[in-house]
Amino acid sequence: MQTLQVDLGERSYPIMIGAQLIDQGELLARHIRGKQVAIVTNDTVAPLYLERLSRSLGEFKLTPIVLPDGEAQKNWQTLQLIFDALLSARHDRNTTIVALGGGVIGDMAGFAAASYQRGVDFIQVPTTLLSQVDSSVGGKTGINHPLGKNMIGAFYQPQAVLIDTSTLVTLPSRELSAGLAEVIKYGLICDEPFLGWLEENVDRLRALDQVALTEAIKRSCEAKAKVVGADEREAGIRATLNLGHTFGHAIETHQGYGVWLHGEAVSAGTVMALEMSSRLGWISAAERDRAVRLLSRAGLPVVPPVDMNAEDFLKHMAVDKKVLNGQLRLVLLKRLGEAVVTGDFPREVLEATLSVNYDALTQ
Repeated sequence: MQTLQVDLGERSYPIMIGAQLIDQGELLARHIRGKQVAIVTNDTVAPLYLERLSRSLGEFKLTPIVLPDGEAQKNWQTLQLIFDALLSARHDRNTTIVALGGGVIGDMAGFAAASYQRGVDFIQVPTTLLSQVDSSVGGKTGINHPLGKNMIGAFYQPQAVLIDTSTLVTLPSRELSAGLAEVIKYGLICDEPFLGWLEENVDRLRALDQVALTEAIKRSCEAKAKVVGADEREAGIRATLNLGHTFGHAIETHQGYGVWLHGEAVSAGTVMALEMSSRLGWISAAERDRAVRLLSRAGLPVVPPVDMNAEDFLKHMAVDKKVLNGQLRLVLLKRLGEAVVTGDFPREVLEATLSVNYDALTQ
């Protein structure tokens, strides 16, 4: 097992990475204050891992909360099911909520923990690559709104993150590729050598090589922990973690939540951010194409939906958390390995980026 630390003073917490960690209940028990534990999961993950995690936490009074699966369930109605279960089982302020699942479960369980009795402890046990390298670390919690993704939520840090790499064996290949979009992101925004490592190892990652996966997860979590430690509430540098996300969230909202996986939309959005960075003269066409090739090799879409035009994108991008005082800001690349958050770009460059024939560009 490898352990990293998210350094946030009194809210600091460990990220534990290794195989078969779900069966090692003592790793979680040391971060649980009371006797009550609620395990929030979904009907896809529960048959695979709920019994194992429950057995490893047998010393506690457990309440399993099994939610319907899918991004479309990340809403007020499903969140209410968590509160219903907690109140019915009379969970008090010393309870701990454990999120067992992917990013949707982590976001909703974390938001429930931030809200229930004005805040109870929670622990992340992510079971998808995307949640292991991104959403489980950093304390972003929340739900979607029909007008915008992740627009309702709270910053609320977990007590610990336990990443069991062996859970990826049961992950569908499409979900694995979706997670690789976030892994590649770290190389693009802050670690160009990692980008080279990914080019050499992407086939091993897609083949579920445990050594390669552990290294990719560790380096991704190291990058995110460093950024979160410097900017917990996204006042500055943390926003660079959203490379491709403004374009990608527009895709998710327009298509309907869950039609495109989050990582798939981020991948297509990243290609658009690369294209705009190239049009601004910040990166070369060769650098753009290098990144696009890697995303494609990871099994990800590199072309936005054909039924979306520039007007569709602009409508959805206007409802984005990075909009300040009515000005749209985007995460773009000054070079491979260096991202910037900026609203200082000509409108015509954005409109040209939204109107590109990406099928021709990515051939």
